[in-house]
Amino acid sequence: MATAYKPSELTLDDLDISRPDLWRDYAILPKLATLRNAGPLHYCPESDFGPYWSVMSHREIVEVESKPDIFSSSWDRGGITIGGRPPEGEEEIRFPMFIAMDRPQHTGQRRTVAPAFTPSEMDRLRASIRGRTATLLDSLPVGEAFDWVDLVSVELTTQMLATLFDFPWEDRRLLPYWSDVATDFDAIKDVESHRKRHEILFQMVVYFQRLWDERKEKGLAPDLISMMINSDATKDMSQLEYLGNLILLIVGGNDTTRNSMTGAVMVQNRYPDQWAKLVANPALIPNATSELIRWQTPLAHMRRTALADTVVAGQTIRAGDNVVMWYLSANREEGMFAAADTWMPDRENARRHLAFGHGIHRCVGARLAELQLGILFEEMLARNMRVRALAEPKRVNNCFVHGYRQLMVEMMRG
Repeated sequence: MATAYKPSELTLDDLDISRPDLWRDYAILPKLATLRNAGPLHYCPESDFGPYWSVMSHREIVEVESKPDIFSSSWDRGGITIGGRPPEGEEEIRFPMFIAMDRPQHTGQRRTVAPAFTPSEMDRLRASIRGRTATLLDSLPVGEAFDWVDLVSVELTTQMLATLFDFPWEDRRLLPYWSDVATDFDAIKDVESHRKRHEILFQMVVYFQRLWDERKEKGLAPDLISMMINSDATKDMSQLEYLGNLILLIVGGNDTTRNSMTGAVMVQNRYPDQWAKLVANPALIPNATSELIRWQTPLAHMRRTALADTVVAGQTIRAGDNVVMWYLSANREEGMFAAADTWMPDRENARRHLAFGHGIHRCVGARLAELQLGILFEEMLARNMRVRALAEPKRVNNCFVHGYRQLMVEMMRG
């Protein structure tokens, strides 16, 4: 039974769940449970990122997400993550993106890229995704140690991103590299690392500007860059707005799928009895995929800024307050998901997870992520792959990406 906490018993150490060491050392789940059991909403008066409200529970996150005219995502008001403030006196890098916009601007720009993720597009991409997945899995060493994150998770997601952007294949590993730099909150705190981050991101600016200029001369094509060039909503974007939307698509496509693909190995090792259910009944794969995304929750939070005084869960949030919705907490809420810390491929309500967000900002690429993960499950089962973790994973050192740097494994077949 969960311990009942009172808000008055909470200390700053309990309240500040943004500390990167909690995520790197994976001490975060008990912290989330402490806050969630104490109540759905809590105010943290100080942190490396300033004061913020934490929204811990499924119902309250849905409430906040359902009020986009009160809780703003706008980059001009702080954006969608808790991080982003540079060291004092240093220039802030601003890459506006449609997920960090409010209506009506958000609506038009999202509509531009949405055709790349329709059911018909998923049908068109299915065979190529399966081919790449099968080829890669067949190339893995048997009975030898290797890093699943690098050889499988990063490579498969990078190949998918390169296909979506029609990105030069030989340079495709730049995409996860840029994604890691863009989400490195730790680099923002230090002047030297902040400037290095600046330099790397502007190398990305130069690269993608060249692709924009080349595609502009070629006319309409099915890649995401050409879609933006030829849409009335996005063709006149500023350079930084163009780059912002590319960062959004890169981070979304990289981190969600990449970290869930590593999660697939984690659940095979931690819950062998549950994995056996999947092996015995492959028809569970679509549901097991949703459950994997719930269990992993690859992006741990999203942030909003209150535009007016409002009340949530009996707490008054003031205009200008930062509001952080902890998706990982909601997806581990026992009142919503029984035995929530356990991955269960037959969980009846797995699709109620909030890992893709809710409302107008729900992840535009959700179908593609589910397709890639479902195919990975199918191809692993077809090969009777047993992937044994050789050590605990090395984890990402920030509170936004709930993910992995390395997972050393050994694979057996049959």
